[in-house]
This record gives sequence, C-alpha cells and structure tokens, in this order.
Amino acid sequence: MKPAEPSKDTTQQGFLKLSPQVQQLLFIVVAALTLTPLISAPTALVLGIVVANVIGNPFPKQAAKGTKYLLQASVVGLGFGIHAQTALQAGSQGFMFTVVSILGTLLLGYFMGKLLKVDSKTSQLVSVGTAICGGSAIAAISPIIQAEQKQISVSLGIVFILNSVALFLFPVIGHLLDLSQAQFGLWSAIAIHDTSSVVGAASEYGPEALKIATTVKLARALWIIPVSFGMAFIYKNSAGKVTIPYFIGWFIVAMLLNSYLEPVQTISPYLVSVAKAGLKLTLFLIGASLSITTLKSVGPRAMVQGLVLWVIISVTSLWVVMAVA
Repeated sequence: MKPAEPSKDTTQQGFLKLSPQVQQLLFIVVAALTLTPLISAPTALVLGIVVANVIGNPFPKQAAKGTKYLLQASVVGLGFGIHAQTALQAGSQGFMFTVVSILGTLLLGYFMGKLLKVDSKTSQLVSVGTAICGGSAIAAISPIIQAEQKQISVSLGIVFILNSVALFLFPVIGHLLDLSQAQFGLWSAIAIHDTSSVVGAASEYGPEALKIATTVKLARALWIIPVSFGMAFIYKNSAGKVTIPYFIGWFIVAMLLNSYLEPVQTISPYLVSVAKAGLKLTLFLIGASLSITTLKSVGPRAMVQGLVLWVIISVTSLWVVMAVA
C-alpha cells in the first residue's frame, strides 16, 4: 500500500506558524470577505498572496480544484450580462487580432526558447500559456506533450506571476493612455494570459470593457482545441486527451437567454453580481497559490522568456488597438 503523503504536501505554511485550526479559520474568514462589496478584484488577489505567505494555505489541493470550476461558473454567470449582438461585434473585431497574435506568439516563443536554451517542453508550455489562455492552455497541453510536473509548475508559476502584475498594471496604463472601454477590453483580452485576470482587469475598467474582454477572451480560449490537436500530431501522441472548454458553450447559452428572454433579463443583474463575487473569490484562491516556494521554482531563463513574450504581445497589441479600434 502506498504510504500517506506527509502533511507538508497538503498544507502550505506561511511565516506565522499557526495551529491548523487557526490557520483554517483565518483562511476561510478572509476568503469570505472577498465575496463582499468591500473587496475589489485586484485586492482579492493581493489578499490571497498575503495569506499564502503569512498564514499559509491549509487547502492547496481543494483550492486548486475549486479555482477551475469556480472560474468557469463565474464566467458563465457573466454571460447573463452580455447581449448577443454585442458579443458578435466584439468577436468579429477581435478575430484577426487573435489569429495573428496566437501564431506570432507561438513562433516567437519557439525561437526564444532556443535562444535562451530553455527546456523545450517548458518553453512550449510558456509559449502556449502566453498565446492562448494561461493556466488552462498549459493544463490542456501538458499531458499531450507528456510534460513533467516540474515543467508544468514552472510554466504555471510564470503565468500566475505575470497575471498578477497585469491585473494591476493594465488598468493604470489604460487610464494613462485614455483608452476607451472598447479598446481596453480588446487589449486586455489579447495581452493578458489567464481568463480570471482578463475579467478582473476589465471589470475594474468598466462594464463595456468587461463585456468585450470576456467575449474575445473566450473566443481566444477555443484555440486550445486546434493547438492541442497540432501538438498531438507533432508528438505523435494518440494517448494525449484533448481538453475541450465546454463551459464556453454554457456562456453562450447564458448570453442568448439574457438576449431574448425577458424573464431572464429581470434576474440577470443579480446573476452577474453573484458571478463577479465568484470571480473575486477565484482571484483570491489564485493568489493563495503564489507562495514563496512557487516563486522560487521559476527558473530565470524561463522567466525571461515568459516576460519578454508578454511584453512584446502587450506592446504590439496595444499599438494595434490604438491605431485601429
């Protein structure tokens, strides 16, 4: 029989050495606080980081699993605040940006990985995470290329760190450059890795930015499917299971219900409010995964690759959005 894993693998300790009961209570209290109007999306992320490093995360496995489903449910809930016509306009406007930026990022990431001598699988995961939708893309591609846990952890660490920076930095830049909500929504959907940070940044910028960013980002996330099949072909890996983001279909259903059924329109504002609260809790849980151990696991070469890729796609897409949108 396989021995039980030691407690250090199931509980992340912080600077303060607290009893398990106190640690769990404080974690739950702060998590509940993020559901209130007192806490914004960026603040929820910061609280998660602080909690992870000061008191620790007593539920790392549960939080990791819960983050995935909570984010998906929150995104579906946001669909009740979007009209189908708005989504079609945003999707058509962002389509070419999406195609060019994804292909360009994957190609640039490949050559940068070679130049910096980053482990090939880590380089591919960082590139895919930057090009499509962060942690979701990394999770989808990892089994197909048969990545090791260390390679997955490093690439996820890079994405989480840069997502955290983007959540704070992008709204500031948007206001400094006087970007319209439409411009900011499109820019954030292209240049920020993970859906959670895209929605978090856009929700801080404004309701119109949130609608556009959510729609374009989810359309971008669908590129996980062709990229996954492409990776499976390259690696000749028939056993690799391609992950399809089915929750995007439920987002479309929610959007259509809100667009064409008046009874749904009556309760839509409440559903959107619940979804936004769920998003803040999601960001808190993501922040709670950024412990010192996670940060130390990120190698300098892979971090440079991720940072340079992110800066290039951010600056380039910002220039295009300001010139065209």
